[in-house]
Amino acid sequence: MIELNVKALAFDRASNAPVVILEEVGSDRVLPIWIGPGEASAIAMHLGGAQFHRPLTHDLLVSILGGLGGTLRRVLITRVEDSTYFAELIIDRNGDLISVDARPSDSIAVALRAEARIFADDAVMEAAPKIAEAKKRREPGDDEQDRMSGEALAEHLRKLRPEDLGRFDR
Repeated sequence: MIELNVKALAFDRASNAPVVILEEVGSDRVLPIWIGPGEASAIAMHLGGAQFHRPLTHDLLVSILGGLGGTLRRVLITRVEDSTYFAELIIDRNGDLISVDARPSDSIAVALRAEARIFADDAVMEAAPKIAEAKKRREPGDDEQDRMSGEALAEHLRKLRPEDLGRFDR
């Protein structure tokens, strides 16, 4: 397993989706994961130090874990299938480790709040460049101009209208 830190949030204009950029500890190797606007907003608000009078969803989950005697020990990004990443929350409750299936975006938002470490399987890190290349539809070098600060991304997400995201039919 490879330890990662949240390096940045970016906005992929080609897919009109936010991307969380995780960076390997002690290396410049990165793992970009395309995420939803809600999770991007939650990550951006935490990174920006936003404070709220009432807990938001990811804060609530950390509170519930603590109230039930559990602690989030780490997040594992375990695999990728058809460009979809899978993760697990590893919770310690009275010395017992419990693994809970979760989306990486939610897992990252919770890990930041719980100050838990984030890891990825070696195979996930090896697959990341291929997935990023498949999703990329711009010229090389455009990534830097698409990066936004956490505050700028949160503001961009607040201004999004449903029609900006396209139509989703059931």
